[in-house]
Amino acid sequence: MLAVFLVICTFSADNWSQFRGPASNGHVVGPATPLEWSETKNVAWKTPIEGLGWSSPAVANGMVYLTTAVPRDGGLSLRALALNAGSGKVVWDREVRAVAKAPSIHVKNSHASPTPLVSDGSVFVHFGALGMARLAAADGAVQWVCSELEYPPLHGSGGSPVLHDGKLVVVCDGSKDPFVAAVDAKTGKVAWKKTRTVKARISHSFVTASVAVVDGKAQVMAPGPDHFAAYDLESGEEIWRVMAPGWSVVPQPTVAHGLVIYNHDYDNPELLAVRLGGKGDVTGSHIAWRLKRGAPSTPSPVLVGDELYFVSDKGMASCVNAKTGESYWMERIPGSYSASPIFVNGRILFLNETGLATWVKPGKAFVVLGKNELTGRTLATPAFSDGAMYLRTDENLYRIGK
Repeated sequence: MLAVFLVICTFSADNWSQFRGPASNGHVVGPATPLEWSETKNVAWKTPIEGLGWSSPAVANGMVYLTTAVPRDGGLSLRALALNAGSGKVVWDREVRAVAKAPSIHVKNSHASPTPLVSDGSVFVHFGALGMARLAAADGAVQWVCSELEYPPLHGSGGSPVLHDGKLVVVCDGSKDPFVAAVDAKTGKVAWKKTRTVKARISHSFVTASVAVVDGKAQVMAPGPDHFAAYDLESGEEIWRVMAPGWSVVPQPTVAHGLVIYNHDYDNPELLAVRLGGKGDVTGSHIAWRLKRGAPSTPSPVLVGDELYFVSDKGMASCVNAKTGESYWMERIPGSYSASPIFVNGRILFLNETGLATWVKPGKAFVVLGKNELTGRTLATPAFSDGAMYLRTDENLYRIGK
């Protein structure tokens, strides 16, 4: 019998220690957060953040961690910083790397888009092609820097690292020679680096991988240009693949019900559900369902029970059966979207790119339960911890709550 598990890392449920939460699934566990907010309501604090970064906040042990890219002398200072979660005061602010000339990026990207990851007293920060580092969570002391994963980015970098069995997995799909790699979390040395086996017409993407345990072995779920590939976490060897044309992949795959559900294209987005447990090319045998209408290009879907919720970049929100792909509803909500939806307070939270948040009731009927708004661009997925929401704009970090 095939046994499949989405990897739930050993991060505390009270913390939001990585992209999309402790289980990297967009679910908030813990006290309820406010249902209403504005610039003058339920804002515990608001702290300006120098520079620009679209990394989500990571929250652990009373601290909030961010990355940012600050203009310096014609170049950039790539920085990590920690704020006190209770007061919003900056505890430390550390330069990880100075860049004399930064590569060009997409207008919606930043040079600090991957989300920090906090584990075992350290915070891991990733700047894509510009390097990765491990810092002490308490004071920001640099413990190691890895600059072995250089690649030529196109439009910048975006995928966040994921941690499992002591390995930090990152996808490095640049303008040429794309690859997937694992870095030893203790030493910063590259554990393995696997060149993509498919030669795509356009080779770049920005995906955050997922890790699933299939029949007792951890597999890295890594969509990429013109294909999806699963890799053995220990060795980096490709286990299986699905061929599907596409490029610039962003959403993190969802693992559930013996399936992995992922996006394979930015310009013509489509969600595919693939049965796990295959070997080699399983394009003709393991695709369970496909869905184009309303598929997201950037936000990652969120699964609640058997229902998968997602929003297209242009604001079409949808609910489908995750097992079959059957559509329950598809409705327009205001604005454009980059942030991933979150399941919190028993509701689905959709945050658009101009600070407007829409609450939607989970279920097979579309019901809007409320809306809230803040000032500023909001491309980063919010973080949650201990009854508070941490929401990043292009200029500030907000704590919504007490």
